[in-house]
Amino acid sequence: MKGMIVEDEMLLAMELESEVEAAGHEVAGIAMNSRQAHDLLASQKPDFAFVDVQLMDGLTGIEVGRSLAAAGIAYVFVTGNIKRLPPDFVGALGAIEKPYTMNGMKSALNYISAILSGNEGPDIPASLVLANDSQPQPVNR
Repeated sequence: MKGMIVEDEMLLAMELESEVEAAGHEVAGIAMNSRQAHDLLASQKPDFAFVDVQLMDGLTGIEVGRSLAAAGIAYVFVTGNIKRLPPDFVGALGAIEKPYTMNGMKSALNYISAILSGNEGPDIPASLVLANDSQPQPVNR
């Protein structure tokens, strides 16, 4: 699978990129603001994304999330304040709160992989907060 990382803290983005690649996935690119994220989305068709809410250009991660949801791309918010998210998480599979552990991120990545593969009933990792405490449905491709 091909993932997209939307994160303005370069060290976190690089760590996440390393984790995604170690899990056997490809990283389509890293975006640090909403413009870069939209450009990357237009040039690549990622299967999933990790999206920070607070980017270099403000609280624009939610806007990026809406674009991903409209394109049918599974994503997870990564944020220091989950309370800033709309109640429906604008279509995200869930959210991971910062600071997170690499083990927590790896568990979330395994969950995303299971959802995208159509595996029914994957265990929801403790690191992942769901919008409505309900099981997300696989993204149709």
